[in-house]
Amino acid sequence: MALYWILIQSMDGIMNGEEKLQAYRASQEGLSQLEAEITELWGHINAAGYRFLKLVAEFDRREGYARHGLGNTAQWLNWQCGIGAVAARERVRVARALVSLPETRAAFEKGQISYSKVRAMTRLATPENESKLLNIALYGTAHHIESLVRRYRRARRAEEAACSEELHRNRYLRFYYEDDGGLTIHGKLPGELGALVK
Repeated sequence: MALYWILIQSMDGIMNGEEKLQAYRASQEGLSQLEAEITELWGHINAAGYRFLKLVAEFDRREGYARHGLGNTAQWLNWQCGIGAVAARERVRVARALVSLPETRAAFEKGQISYSKVRAMTRLATPENESKLLNIALYGTAHHIESLVRRYRRARRAEEAACSEELHRNRYLRFYYEDDGGLTIHGKLPGELGALVK
């Protein structure tokens, strides 16, 4: 755009002010049309991405990969679609998650949100928080929702660590022998240790 403006300015002697303004407006109108075409096409690509994941979810549910001697749908996507192993696993994860997220599915199917946003949302979306996340996805950028998901997961890990630390601090095991020689045990253990003692 700057190059175009410089070119117009260099033609100062050839074009008068009104002609320059008309040329500039025409270039902006063409740019607006180009923007509209790009965003419309991107909506169609997103809708196609939804359709792809819907098919992947059904293929995975029916274990279509097994008839080829493969262990999972991600391997089949890698083999048949040329999708890298990590990206294929992520597509399968997202496809499975979308099954329980009807609002997200509908927005993705209409091309209103991108795969990048859907991928981030499905890392923490539940039927209970789906509406809030979808609202953020509809009006925020993919970077915004990815950042939000990262911060939420970090906070949740910190909370779980604090809870685990408290369980560890509050654990105890006391035992003593009764007069008759029997052993009495009292204790409080985290669930996984309690299961071992049981």
